[in-house]
Amino acid sequence: MRDFYEDPAVPVASGNPRSLRQARMLAEALGPAAHGARTILDIGCGDGTAAATAAPLLPGHRLIGVDWSQDALRRARTRLPYAVRGELSDGGLPFRAESADAVLFSEVIEHLVDPDAALDEIRRVLRPGGHLMLSTPNLAAWYNRALLLAGVQPVFSEVSLRGIHGRPGTEVVGHLRLYTARALREFVAASGFEVVRLRGAPFHGVPRPMRPLDRLVCAAPSAASILLLHARRPSTRGA
Repeated sequence: MRDFYEDPAVPVASGNPRSLRQARMLAEALGPAAHGARTILDIGCGDGTAAATAAPLLPGHRLIGVDWSQDALRRARTRLPYAVRGELSDGGLPFRAESADAVLFSEVIEHLVDPDAALDEIRRVLRPGGHLMLSTPNLAAWYNRALLLAGVQPVFSEVSLRGIHGRPGTEVVGHLRLYTARALREFVAASGFEVVRLRGAPFHGVPRPMRPLDRLVCAAPSAASILLLHARRPSTRGA
């Protein structure tokens, strides 16, 4: 898997519509920096596109990109003032406990072998009351429901790291796990977070004629292309 993600041909960015919606959710949660600058970690920042898209909506706050891929970090440093190497396993992130006010975790969890340990580590670095903004593709997206009825492999799911088999699309991106809205809520809550809200976002890979419908379906997050989940670490230290 390390060799796979260090390959420069593997996509490390996703669409702006998701990034903008997620950034607005975070800006609303944090409030203006006039009330105090907050530290935001973009864990799995890839090439820095998502954090750079969010930055104008979070003026005055500190955005730090984190990734373990050296190739991704080289690209991220052209867009972000701070980008450091770190990972969610093998010793954990290079940050003290309770040192971050928010974590962006965008299109990462579906790539992980051990998502439980990842959320444990994110919970460790978040201050009590800190925010987790997680996004991931929706296994139950409206078109995936139709594809399954037709006996077609759902979009976002992958059976090989070498090629696409049995589903639409042309890119192999390394998805290991997929979530429905219900499963994501339950998983994050079981990991010690309080789920605040769940919203939907469109998918940049939907064919152009279908994009208006994809945007409309975002009003029903359980059927949207992308799941945007806002959760908080409980404010009480004993929680």
